[in-house]
Amino acid sequence: MNAILVIDKHGGMTSHDVVKEVRKLTGERSVGHLGTLDPMATGVLPLVLGKYTRLAQFYGSSDKEYEGTIRLGFSTDTYDSEGVATSAKVEPRVAIEEIRTAAAKFVGRIQQMPPAYSAKKIAGVPAYKLARKDKPVELKAVEVKVKEFALNALDACTVSFTARVSSGTYIRSLAHDLGQILGCGAHLASLRRTRSGEFKDEQAISLESIRSSMSDNEDYVNQPTGQGWIHPRSILPALPAVTADEASLAKLRHGNAVNLPEFTRAATVKVFADRDTLAAIAKRVAGTLFHPSVVLL
Repeated sequence: MNAILVIDKHGGMTSHDVVKEVRKLTGERSVGHLGTLDPMATGVLPLVLGKYTRLAQFYGSSDKEYEGTIRLGFSTDTYDSEGVATSAKVEPRVAIEEIRTAAAKFVGRIQQMPPAYSAKKIAGVPAYKLARKDKPVELKAVEVKVKEFALNALDACTVSFTARVSSGTYIRSLAHDLGQILGCGAHLASLRRTRSGEFKDEQAISLESIRSSMSDNEDYVNQPTGQGWIHPRSILPALPAVTADEASLAKLRHGNAVNLPEFTRAATVKVFADRDTLAAIAKRVAGTLFHPSVVLL
């Protein structure tokens, strides 16, 4: 099965838990995700199945959008509500405008320190495994881009927000660092991803809905259409698409370059065998000559 499935992940599951469950439900062993969501987080988790796992390389720099809440008053070791408090609990005496002023300092290109409890690797070992054993976690700041960090409302000790960030940005770190600037401590209380690259909240389907659909229709997973499933023509919308003839498809299948006279300027194109079958992603060599970078036939 070659497909992209957008899952609406619920809290309490790791991204890998979702991958394992989809493997069981679909019978497809080759399944991967396009960007980790923390266990406490909910929302958009795109999965690539079958040969579509080869498309993951095109999503490495995709922006993400989130909504959630930040609890002011104390920080935690994980930077979220699942961690242990690392500062004394205080009554935050800050107004929403003061919080917004502080949040504005994080908008743009910033150097961000990942949480110690993260999947960042140190000498090949995930940082969270070292942190759980109380071993030193020596991480380096990483440049990320925060395109939007809007503080919407303050209710007692909790502030709601929306954010749009580059891939690799930790919202937990934004919450923690905001608390440091405000001087009262803070941590991420809740988080929902509403968009990951081209994939949006309204396209996602829950695992429960998939199970329900399978009970109503045994062939559901063999017919990747409807809620959650992304039509191949909608994948990588920034790339133009062409339907190739049989001669060209035979060349692409064996990794050979083909002429696509429809395109004279596009650097990369999607090549289809028919309306529903994505055959390859091809990159222009020169003129109208394109070489397949990914073959999906």
